[in-house]
Amino acid sequence: MGSVMSYFDVFRRHEKQESERRVRANDRPFNLSYHYANNAIKTSKYNIITFLPLNLFEQFRRLANAYFLFLIILELIPQVSTLFWYAMAVPLILVLSITGVKDANDDINRHKCDRQVNNRTVDILMDGELRSEKWMNVQVGDIIKLESNEFVTADLLLLSSSEPLNLVYVETAELDGETNLKVKQALTVTGGLADSIEALASFKGEVRCEPPNNRLDKFKGTLTVDGQMYSLDNDKIFGFLATMCTILTIGNAIWEFREGSVFTVFLPREPGINTTLSSFLTFWSYVILLNAVVPISLYVSVELIRLVNSFFIDWDRKLYYSKKDTPAQARTTTLNEELGQIKYIFSDKTGTLTQNIMTFNKCSINGKAYGDLYDFSGQRVQITEKTEKVDFSWNQLADPSFVFHDHSLLETVRQGNPEVQAFFRLLALCHTVMPEEKKEGELNYQAQSPDEGALVTAARNFGFVFRSRTPETITIMEMDRKVVYELLAVLDFNNVRKRMSVIVRSPEGKLILFCKGADTIIYERLHPSSNELMEVTNKHLNEYAGDGLRTLVLAYKDLDESYMKNWSQRHQDASVAMDDREERLHELYEEIEKDLILLGATAVEDKLQDGVPQTIEQLTKADIKIWMLTGDKQETAENIGYSCNMLREGMTDVFTMSANTAEGVREELQSARRKMCPEAADKPTVIEARGGLFWLQKTKTVQDEKVDGEYGLIINGHSLAFALEKNLELELLRTACMCQTVICCRVTPLQKAQVVQLVKKYKQAVTLAIGDGANDVSMIKASHIGVGISGQEGMQAVLSSDFSFAQFPYLQRLLLVHGRWSYIRMCKFLEYFFFKNFAFTLVQFWYAFFCGFSAQTLYDDWFIICYNMIYTALPIIGLGIFDRDVNSHWSFQYPQLYVPGQLNMFFSKKGFATCIMHSAYCSLILFFIPWAAIHDTVRDDGKDIADYHSFAVLVQTCLLFVMTAQVRYRMRKEPLPAPAPHRPRPRRVSTRRSSYAFSHSQGYGDLVTSEKFLLKQPVRSRPSLFTQTDSSLAENQPQHFRTITEESEEPQSP
Repeated sequence: MGSVMSYFDVFRRHEKQESERRVRANDRPFNLSYHYANNAIKTSKYNIITFLPLNLFEQFRRLANAYFLFLIILELIPQVSTLFWYAMAVPLILVLSITGVKDANDDINRHKCDRQVNNRTVDILMDGELRSEKWMNVQVGDIIKLESNEFVTADLLLLSSSEPLNLVYVETAELDGETNLKVKQALTVTGGLADSIEALASFKGEVRCEPPNNRLDKFKGTLTVDGQMYSLDNDKIFGFLATMCTILTIGNAIWEFREGSVFTVFLPREPGINTTLSSFLTFWSYVILLNAVVPISLYVSVELIRLVNSFFIDWDRKLYYSKKDTPAQARTTTLNEELGQIKYIFSDKTGTLTQNIMTFNKCSINGKAYGDLYDFSGQRVQITEKTEKVDFSWNQLADPSFVFHDHSLLETVRQGNPEVQAFFRLLALCHTVMPEEKKEGELNYQAQSPDEGALVTAARNFGFVFRSRTPETITIMEMDRKVVYELLAVLDFNNVRKRMSVIVRSPEGKLILFCKGADTIIYERLHPSSNELMEVTNKHLNEYAGDGLRTLVLAYKDLDESYMKNWSQRHQDASVAMDDREERLHELYEEIEKDLILLGATAVEDKLQDGVPQTIEQLTKADIKIWMLTGDKQETAENIGYSCNMLREGMTDVFTMSANTAEGVREELQSARRKMCPEAADKPTVIEARGGLFWLQKTKTVQDEKVDGEYGLIINGHSLAFALEKNLELELLRTACMCQTVICCRVTPLQKAQVVQLVKKYKQAVTLAIGDGANDVSMIKASHIGVGISGQEGMQAVLSSDFSFAQFPYLQRLLLVHGRWSYIRMCKFLEYFFFKNFAFTLVQFWYAFFCGFSAQTLYDDWFIICYNMIYTALPIIGLGIFDRDVNSHWSFQYPQLYVPGQLNMFFSKKGFATCIMHSAYCSLILFFIPWAAIHDTVRDDGKDIADYHSFAVLVQTCLLFVMTAQVRYRMRKEPLPAPAPHRPRPRRVSTRRSSYAFSHSQGYGDLVTSEKFLLKQPVRSRPSLFTQTDSSLAENQPQHFRTITEESEEPQSP
């Protein structure tokens, strides 16, 4: 890349509220007067002195650790202690030590990273010469020199570059997860400084900008040079324990009152100790003695099982995508069992259900449709791989991978049809694509949006080749003739405008505005002369919608020279404004984008990922409700819904909500609800309850209502905005949850999160959100479990997720196999763990009735320590890691096996009560049978056969034998349900219309006008994770989407 001269500013949080920041180049005294933070980076939490106190403080903030510390303190009180202090201290110290070592290792790594970053060197311009300094010593306002492939450890303003056009290419993976190179360009006023040390040393520019904020994609500021201003952008178990202790304390008080006085002759009380105080101290003694109800080993065992189950997900070869060398990844270890309890799935569409690889499929130009083939009788011919393709060999710059079958379109272009040529000219000019041409004629387009790349490639093959761009020009080849257009303005896309425009001047001096966007948006801005053409184009859009294609409408407008001059001046003033910049620009865009002339429409295909319909059908059989939340048009989303089997022709009804008023939305929701459940009450029943530790957590639940039949619900963005209001949200929730499938169209990222939060708040069900783009991050974070797909839209979704993989169909195996196994394993583990500890504790409880409620322990001290850590730990941990009631193939064959997890049937309140009663029964057997066997027994010589210690050893041995036998009992197999009847997938023909606005992020037009470009980094090859090439996995053949009976049975664990 060469050297880069940069102007530096570090953003840090100020103690005082700031409204503006001022920074001057080459003026350290001025910048130091503002007391800006230094450039040293610190991410570590501890140092040698603070590690022990801070780490212990962090660990004892956890309730479990604080509870066990409290028990140890009680054990140190002689009047209360019933065990040796080490009986509790050894397990706690072990847990604290393991956690402390892990935290120390993590913090040591953070220290190493901090030192590595802070000690990197960079050249700083000081006193007219370059000096090598550490990044931590760089000051605000310093001018620095960067070389190619150097790390950037500060916020920089580019002054000049050694590259042509003052370009630099920056990777921002550590900020936003994107590995593609972002193109930045210096302002023209500073680009002339080049690498002249004298010129840079005398540079006296001043930046005024907004204070630090969390908006990475936006920056408001101005650079003043020589007086000219330029714009810059850019729980209840404790209650059970307390109850037992209270009962025994009352027993102690009664015994002391009735019988205790007899024993005071042999064992006098300490001075000041009476019956009441003795009972009080006995309560705390029993708290210590019976603490095994919730042993500290429980937390260690649970985390170990979760960790290993997470590794199983990482290691699953059937979740590995060989085409991109992408394995599945469990990014958290605390949610595995919740994967087996999912009731609602919220999914994005583009890139999640579809491949997000766009191909130019059809188009409508000046009222004529292109792309379909017809036979001599006028019937449409199905296009297959054997269908003859259009020959683009005449075009030396054509993309060889581009495929099109309608020869008539190419013939019309080459005949010089003005409308068709204007159509492709618009596609070649109106975009934010960046070209890369390493060799003459070898063009590679880098597009932020796959749609834009497909459209520019189509124009390229039909003779309108986009070759290069500068901040002021766009160069294209029009039918082998080089034409340079002057670029006057880019009217950028955003989620409100749903369109983008460019204003160019042709070589003949003609001013033209080219615009493309969603059909409804463009139609509102057309000149009346285009009404007739609009009706014809509408019919073509309806046909494209039936095929599930994504559409854009194209239009243009000739501009007057005098008007454009006035508009450009106002545009410049708005661009450098510090206040209301976006609002002022929006008004200018609205003003000029009127009276457009319609050219036609494009249709781009985004194919479904392989196996998506089968996956959704399987998840539906598992009684999982799937909601699709997408920013696409209603018709496009609806057709994709049918294509991927979310909506089915066999459904009883599919309701569409499209009202434009709150009252209209209410009436539509109520009408749909009454049709699905006529006997339902008008007002929803909200059940309020309390839960959590000490019942401090308030919950509200709206119960599910029974519905006969399968229903679907489609609601568009403006209707959803009304439905999410406080007075309508419960109406939306009731109606939507009665439906098997819900599709929300034209929704914003915020609305996606609001929908998820609404279901979480009132349904008390486990939710999962899955997406692949930055617009899905809010939805992923709002749900209980977030799944990111590493697709075409970067890594933002993956970085925010709990689990990630490469393809949506892998969700089937993640839930039905890994999720279900993890849930059942954890339930069996917890059931057994509480069973063995309740039995262990209740034996001690029964013994209290035979020792005068004196809090004397029955067990040996070391037996108490080893019972949970050694004797009963390994069998149940093994079961929690390796148990499989059925293998993966049966899980796919019978998706109904997933339903018990949604209802939490394996560890419910009823199951917990059964576990307590079972353990109470076993404890009675374990205590009273040994007691009866040796009670009042004597030898021939009249001496006792057994003493207290012999009885304790006998009870301990019986306890261990029974607990170990219970592990084998809990590994029994569950019966399989009857198979669900096969439901053939119906074919569907639709005339619903589809339309699509841009999918790329807002701001890429600004990147062009502010001399900033986009260039993708070459893909780095990685060694394949699996080298075997003769397996279906290596060839990326479908794994679990085949009929189960066609696959061989996996060996089943005993």
